[in-house]
Amino acid sequence: MTRFAVCLFVLAGMVGCARAPEEIVLSGPAQGTVYNVKVAAAPAGVDSHAVRVVIEEVLDSVDRSMSEYRSDSEVSRFNASQSTEWIDVSADFATVVAVSQETSQASHGAFDITVSPLVALWGFGPAGEPALIPDDAAVREVQSRVGFAMLEVRREPAALRKRDPRLTIDLNGAAPGFTVDKLAQRFEAMGLHRFMIDIGGEVMARGRNAEGEPWHIAVEKPIDAEPEPYAILRLADFSVTTSGEYRHYYSRDGKRFSHTIDPRTGRPVQHDLAAVVVMGPTSLGIDTWATALNVLGEQEGYELAKQRGIPAMFIVQQGDRLIKKMTPGFEEHVIGP
Repeated sequence: MTRFAVCLFVLAGMVGCARAPEEIVLSGPAQGTVYNVKVAAAPAGVDSHAVRVVIEEVLDSVDRSMSEYRSDSEVSRFNASQSTEWIDVSADFATVVAVSQETSQASHGAFDITVSPLVALWGFGPAGEPALIPDDAAVREVQSRVGFAMLEVRREPAALRKRDPRLTIDLNGAAPGFTVDKLAQRFEAMGLHRFMIDIGGEVMARGRNAEGEPWHIAVEKPIDAEPEPYAILRLADFSVTTSGEYRHYYSRDGKRFSHTIDPRTGRPVQHDLAAVVVMGPTSLGIDTWATALNVLGEQEGYELAKQRGIPAMFIVQQGDRLIKKMTPGFEEHVIGP
């Protein structure tokens, strides 16, 4: 379920446009990828140093809570516990899990933060590709300890509970979006209202850029070749993210195995959807839905997005051609290929 590819980038950065003097531009490492932040028309007293301090505070806070690479993080402690009693967690942690569970319920299990054992089984975890393709028995065994219905969350007081002590969770499909939203809240508290935040392809655009125009974001063409834009989006007060099927897969005996695992079947997805681009008011909400719609595929995913009023673009591979299909509310933001 983890989206490995970075499929969105700020168009100005790609074409090398000169930035306005009043624009603050910062970048750095974040959550196994990179962040890029642009701020226009910052108020007096807010400089690049002040913005960077806030970025680092938020990144550190989320890392201490949701990073599996830290043994002392909340998620690592929860995964290590064999208890089936309520385990206290922070409010932020409970929020991310609660939103994830809501998407799981609404997508009938297409999104599931408990799926990481299946991801590892199919060779997309730290151990890499398996020597043998998993058989039905192996899939059933791992799937017995996967399932969002075995996880409970409450917000007040914030806590989680496992129904199966073997259950583990992975927040990689939701934490980046939450981080973007948290940064936006901190920026607005500083008096910043015109900015763009990008963490590994999770993009939020607020207000207008330094030239007084909506932010222009390029959607990467979902192919294995060198990156090039597939569509250009014009955004103001919207978030956008993607989930894609290219670059991260392996082939055995002529069959392709995708890194995107369908929690309902326990197997890599098999459909013609190359990528889905999802737009909405917050990054956390669309972060989880991008993965869910990608798992569901170009038909079921499109119908559910349309039913729920989610602006989305489905990019479908048909032979050598890429065909796009958009739900209502998305096309108005597309300004060109």
